[in-house]
Amino acid sequence: MLFPTTLVGSYPQPDWLIDRKRLAEIVPPRARARELWRMQGPLLEQAQDDATILAVRDQERAGIDVITDGEMRRESYSNRFATALEGMDSDHPAEVPSRTPGRVQIVPRVVSKLRRSAPVQVRDVEFLRAQTDRPIRITIPGPFTMTQQLFDEHYHDEPALAMDCAAALNAEVRDLFTAGADVVQLDEPFLQAQPDKARRFAIPAIDRALEGATGTTAVHLCFGYAARVSVKPSGYSFLPELDACTADQISIETAQPKLDCAILAELPRKTIILGVLDLGDMTVETPEAVAARVRRALPYVAPERIVLAPDCGMKYLPREVAFGKLRAMALAAAILRREVAG
Repeated sequence: MLFPTTLVGSYPQPDWLIDRKRLAEIVPPRARARELWRMQGPLLEQAQDDATILAVRDQERAGIDVITDGEMRRESYSNRFATALEGMDSDHPAEVPSRTPGRVQIVPRVVSKLRRSAPVQVRDVEFLRAQTDRPIRITIPGPFTMTQQLFDEHYHDEPALAMDCAAALNAEVRDLFTAGADVVQLDEPFLQAQPDKARRFAIPAIDRALEGATGTTAVHLCFGYAARVSVKPSGYSFLPELDACTADQISIETAQPKLDCAILAELPRKTIILGVLDLGDMTVETPEAVAARVRRALPYVAPERIVLAPDCGMKYLPREVAFGKLRAMALAAAILRREVAG
């Protein structure tokens, strides 16, 4: 299929599931933030299951081709996996500077060697797989970004820490594909925030995390949630480097930052997950406006290598706005398919 559509990962969680007002007020959690949930224990899992079904049905009704679970079970995109590892202390966190200048974030401390002692998101995939016949995508934090969202009291060696994060991720990635995932995505926004450091050790860590993957793999990088970063640069500080990694797909923002799509020519071996929904604008785009954003990339990327997606995760949007934007994107894909087919 030309121009398939997908989410980058998250979809708005219902107000009855999580305290969305509090969620919007704080920096995306890196340690656990259990106080955000409206309920606890077995009722929480049931509620998260029900919210996942709502997210799946919204995506299907909107016409999305590759479905996610909406990340309904997460306080943030990264902390669900990271805080589940042995060697990570989330109950006694530390405070470090945030990626957003002038703010701080609460992060888990690394107190011993990191290990994945049990699957973390396998049930998420199994549940999602049971809800839809469409291909499914699951997201987990990438190894480089993980190293930037913790306080290291054990390794004192970031490349070594990243490789142990990658080893834990690799075990998870393999299990996620076995559980039924069609696409597994590593979220790596800190590649953009720390490009010099990323050039030192990010690519080997990403490749280690994806080693032996039996399905389609992706890496997502962005400038941050639109709800957190209103002014975004028009170019990436780390992007062409990803053509050397083993991931099949690279996911980027183009809508809100009005990215110069010429840089996509420097990723000749990759499928591009093209961010074409501006999540900083509460106006629902017209399908033609979304299609026009895709056309900006066509001089540099063949249609066969383009997937349509929002710029970033949609969790901070009102649900009706998120649904409207997804529907516009699906209709834009239909317009583009007709154009390419002549």
